Amino acid sequence: MTIATGDQIPDVKLTKVGAEGPEPVQTAEYFKGRKVAIFSVPGAFTPTCSAKHLPGFVEKAADLKAKGIDEIACTAVNDAFVLGAWNQRDGSGDVTMLADGNGDFAQALGLTMDGSGFGMGQRGSRWSAVINDGKVEQLNVEGPGEFKVSSADYMLDQL
Repeated sequence: MTIATGDQIPDVKLTKVGAEGPEPVQTAEYFKGRKVAIFSVPGAFTPTCSAKHLPGFVEKAADLKAKGIDEIACTAVNDAFVLGAWNQRDGSGDVTMLADGNGDFAQALGLTMDGSGFGMGQRGSRWSAVINDGKVEQLNVEGPGEFKVSSADYMLDQL
């Protein structure tokens, strides 16, 4: 079942890309007491993710924070080292990378995709959400191959 607006975020272990290396993060604690803009990409370094999705949130970070967002996070079914390298190349300190290496978060949310045709296996689908104190306040899930409703600009228009 896919998560929906108003639902509580499932408590799953992710890995945060920290200054000293990978750090475990429980989603229940991470989202507690603050408003987080989170977006999911099928994979770091992939074309749309690198050319549009991550750069959009980097560019609009100040605008999102001006509208009440406390933190911006990106998640992908990649390991923390890959997400860390991607953030160094294309991201910024304004975006926290949350690795979902085993796909547990994507599965718990019901937001997976099969990238086997591209040699990527099971991945998280492309989406964005505003999580307010652990509850889904806004959820924007893309159709296969699309990039419209999960962008930073679309989210800004909703805030």
